[in-house]
Amino acid sequence: MDTNTIVAIVVQVIAGVIGGQAVGVALKQAAMGQLTKILGGAIGGVGGAAILGSLLGGADPAAAAGAAGSAIDLKNILGGAGGGAILTGIIGAVMGAMKK
Repeated sequence: MDTNTIVAIVVQVIAGVIGGQAVGVALKQAAMGQLTKILGGAIGGVGGAAILGSLLGGADPAAAAGAAGSAIDLKNILGGAGGGAILTGIIGAVMGAMKK
């Protein structure tokens, strides 16, 4: 694994955790624990960035030759935050439905 790949994954995880935390605050009725929001956001962040990157086309920014700045792009940030928010929202909805 090269440096760009590691930086890209770290950016995706951080963005995913931020997106997951935002949704977790909005879904207070689901009563998700902090670990659930962090894990859901991190996993969703990496997955969301991968999906967005493939939908927008082009090579994986982490695999592209260049500086570490190429790993910190909009695909990784927006895909990570969106994916983290979506997966955490799904987890919250499932947990909320299980309480009923």
